[in-house]
Order: sequence, then C-alpha cells, then structure tokens
Amino acid sequence: VYEVVDARMPMSSRIKDINTIVGSKPRVIIMTKMDLCDINETNKWIKHYEKQGYKVMGLNLVRNINLKPLISLTNKINQPLNEKRIKQGLKLRKTRVMIIGIPNVGKSTLINRLVGRKATKIGNKPGVTTSLDWIRINNDLELLDTPGILWPKLDNKSVALNLASLTAIKEEVLPLDDVAIYILKMLNKYYPEILKERYSIDEIDFDDIIPTLDAIGKKRGCLVKGGEVDYDKVFAIIVNDLKNGIIKNITFDRYEELNEN
Repeated sequence: VYEVVDARMPMSSRIKDINTIVGSKPRVIIMTKMDLCDINETNKWIKHYEKQGYKVMGLNLVRNINLKPLISLTNKINQPLNEKRIKQGLKLRKTRVMIIGIPNVGKSTLINRLVGRKATKIGNKPGVTTSLDWIRINNDLELLDTPGILWPKLDNKSVALNLASLTAIKEEVLPLDDVAIYILKMLNKYYPEILKERYSIDEIDFDDIIPTLDAIGKKRGCLVKGGEVDYDKVFAIIVNDLKNGIIKNITFDRYEELNEN
C-alpha cells in the first residue's frame, strides 16, 4: 500500500482509521509536496513514522524526479512473497499496490510520474478520482488508484482547518473566512518572517483583525467602489496563496503538539 500524505500536514492528511482499513499489508508512507514544507519540522514526522516501523519516502512531484528508489523499495518489500511462491513452485505474480489518500495530496500526480504519461485525471478540487482503476506501471508492477477517501466526521477542528487549507475538503464545509484567518494565525505563530515577506505584516492582533485584512486588501488591490476593502477577496487570496504554493516552507502539523492532541 502506498499511503500518500501532504508533507505540510503529515498527521492531518492521513486517513482516520488507516490501520483498520489497510490491516497488516506492507505500507510505504509517501510524503508529497516536500518542496513546499518546512523540511526541519516534516523530518521530525518522518523519523516518528519510521520509529513506528513504516517505510517513509519524501517526494517533490513537481519536478521530473527519479522514482526508481520507490519502485526498488516496493520490489524489496514484495521479495519475501516472491521467494515463497518460488519455493512452492508457483509462478511469480505482478506486484499490485493500492494507492490511498485523502483528496488533493498528489495521488494522481504520483501515478502520472510513475507511468511517465498522463494516466489519471488531475485536479485541484477534492474528489477528481471517482472510480477504481488498475494502472500498469511496468511489466512487474500495477497500481490500484482509489477515490480520495476522507472520514465522514471532522470532529477535530484543527484537523478540519488544516484540510480546508489544503483544499482537501469541499469549500462548503468550512467558511472561507475561518480558513483564511486560521492560515494567518499559523503564520503569525510559527512563520512570522513569511507573514512579513508576503503581506508586509509584522504582527497580527486577532482581537481586532480588520486592520490586518485592510492592509492585505489594499496591498493586493481588493477594493470595491468607494475604496472599501472586499474582505471576501482577501480571504480567497490568503487561501489561494497556500493552495497554489505561493506560501511555502511551512508545516502546520507541529510534532511537539502530537501528545497534546
């Protein structure tokens, strides 16, 4: 099983009850969008999952990267099964891998990189992949692509806001202003230098957020007739800045808070 997660949110972007779903099948946790994460913070999560016994691989799928190490790791994991079949006098079977993950973490992009051509629909909206399809990677490896799977209850608000920040859940689930202000809070707390560079803001008073929104709106031209700021446009800009990778070098899941949640 390839479990695909977003390197910016290595915990929030995992499927709830993944262990129940996958069972004892061998698993590789693939962290995508490594080019957008805070590498120091994400490395803490990689070490955490490796200590739990998982194989973990971080990938930047934007570039045409070499995926041979992933295929080699997959073959190595499957080798004991092949050896067992040889001893039993059975023919070797193709390695079949299920790729699983919530919407918008890069599953389809990963498949396209593995195949070397456009194999599946790619989109920046949750739920683009809607059917189960086996996809041939090479003579020895096939992938089963699955629709983005997300648990029905988002009872942890921080997780829900993280996922909304990634557009991994539909925009109707959480108000855009809540998501945008959450992004500002995370930047203000953990990445003030990015906040200053992107929005020319040193610090935010969240008890009185309007001056901050006004400053962003005026800088980015989010004005309506009369020179007033269009706050809906400001919220959309903030969310899109994260979604489109303009805001990068960030990881919103903080490893030091793991035991607090």
